Amino acid sequence: MGTLYVETREGDQIDLQAEPGQSLMETMRAGGVEEILALCGGTCSCSTCHVYVEPEDFSRLGPMKDDENDLLDGSDHRGPTSRLSCQIRYREELADLHVKIAPED
Repeated sequence: MGTLYVETREGDQIDLQAEPGQSLMETMRAGGVEEILALCGGTCSCSTCHVYVEPEDFSRLGPMKDDENDLLDGSDHRGPTSRLSCQIRYREELADLHVKIAPED
């Protein structure tokens, strides 16, 4: 287990315990982060779980797959550290990861 630090759109900080193998989206939904809509249920087809990963943490993530990249290309709010939280599986190497919820498209 490790801590996932989430900044809401309003700037509030929520600290969540993340389980290995669980997606960041699942962790945030289970932790009551209502801004993460996850309309597709984590199938990488809606981008309603878009987050910004802190730049110093971004290099710890695995590479982005083409379908995730394509969905983020359709966002008006894509940034250099944008990811879909449904596509990031928590693992011990991601302990103390910081993310901020992206604005809604």
